[in-house]
Amino acid sequence: MAPLLGAGLWAGAQNALAGGGSFITIPALMLAGLDARSANITSSVALYPGQVATGVSGRSMVAGTSTLSFRAMAVIGLIGGALGSALLLLTPGATFEGLLPWLVLFATAMFGWSAFGRAQTKTPRQPVARWVAIVLQGTISVYGGYFGGGLGFLMVASLSLVGLTARAASANKNALAAVINTSSLIVFLFSPGLVWVPALLLAAGAVAGGVAGSWMLRRVPERALRIVVMCIGMVLTIALFIRAY
Repeated sequence: MAPLLGAGLWAGAQNALAGGGSFITIPALMLAGLDARSANITSSVALYPGQVATGVSGRSMVAGTSTLSFRAMAVIGLIGGALGSALLLLTPGATFEGLLPWLVLFATAMFGWSAFGRAQTKTPRQPVARWVAIVLQGTISVYGGYFGGGLGFLMVASLSLVGLTARAASANKNALAAVINTSSLIVFLFSPGLVWVPALLLAAGAVAGGVAGSWMLRRVPERALRIVVMCIGMVLTIALFIRAY
């Protein structure tokens, strides 16, 4: 019980500070005895309340673009999240366990690119064509429903291509992540892969961690946080590859 509460506390704080909370919750659940697919499902449900709180808190900065309105992006997110989560339920547990190291590797690489390699912009970029924006949002939404790790990093990148500034992209990302995970939650609630006791323990810790993370946000160096997340992602990737192969 205490390790899961601690993992939830850590994940909630990490999500508030730099992202990557699922890097903590998924391995914690696997160490508690859940298979990889069940751990992913349970982690998604456990982190959902914190995602909603984060999305609601930044709603004043949420806005659409000339390419896609926020309502359109939200509809795409709902549909894509439901499709991705349904696809996860159709994936055999052993198959998902083999995919998990690659998914975490991809999420870690995306975080590294977003945190250290991508140039930030304070002015809007020329938006991509509408059909490109729809394909981007749809693909990322399906990915979010299926796995979710690194979703925020992918979302910020795609929203920048749609024409949002970095600050607006971050606010929209938080709101859209909550939307995507709402449809996932509805699907996962009927899944036998959801284990309620660990989910509730992680959720309680994550809510408290999110509050603590908000307090720490102005006191902890951002670069140090990014380095910590990268290190966790790399260690987790190696451990999962060893476990799977």
